Amino acid sequence: MYGVRSAPASFIQPCRPTVVTTPPSGPGWVHELKHDGYRLQIHVRDGRVKLYTRNGADWTKRYPRIVEEAARLREPIIIDAEVVHLSPNGNADFDALHSRTVDDKAVALAFDLLVSGDDIRRRPLLERKNALKWILRNSRGGIQYVEHTEGDGDKMFAAICKLGLEGIVSKKLTSVYRSGPSKAWLKIKNPKSAAATRANDGTF
Repeated sequence: MYGVRSAPASFIQPCRPTVVTTPPSGPGWVHELKHDGYRLQIHVRDGRVKLYTRNGADWTKRYPRIVEEAARLREPIIIDAEVVHLSPNGNADFDALHSRTVDDKAVALAFDLLVSGDDIRRRPLLERKNALKWILRNSRGGIQYVEHTEGDGDKMFAAICKLGLEGIVSKKLTSVYRSGPSKAWLKIKNPKSAAATRANDGTF
């Protein structure tokens, strides 16, 4: 439908952003909020749903709400996402997610589409995101589309730092999806966020 290759049936190694200290400036970039959760790859094929971690572990049984939502989507599809537990104020609560006490309430925040009928990883980012937004247009909340802003990321980064959120991921609008480390995706961390504190003190 969007691509020229048939859809891969197995886990795809995720694209991994390069960590930098400041957002890129100038045109050609989009910026997304980095949510505090676990990377998740959602597969729907042959009437079945599979959820994989960033290392390919099968977590399908862990998140029933996401599985239920994914089962409603057309297939075959593969979605790149972050699984989170959203607190009443809408922020990601990593401690609750990590505790395993809210597995039934966890949702997926979807930011990329790798397969939509065919393998579309060679399509530009903006085209993949537009297709993802369309696929999730009738979502009941189990899988939610991640919005983005275009242009200068400094203002967005400053705003999320004020709110104490984890950071942002900046991506080139025209970039294709490549597994492994990528300089077309840049992760800028808020050094005062809870996620940074966990990394610094070794708690996770």
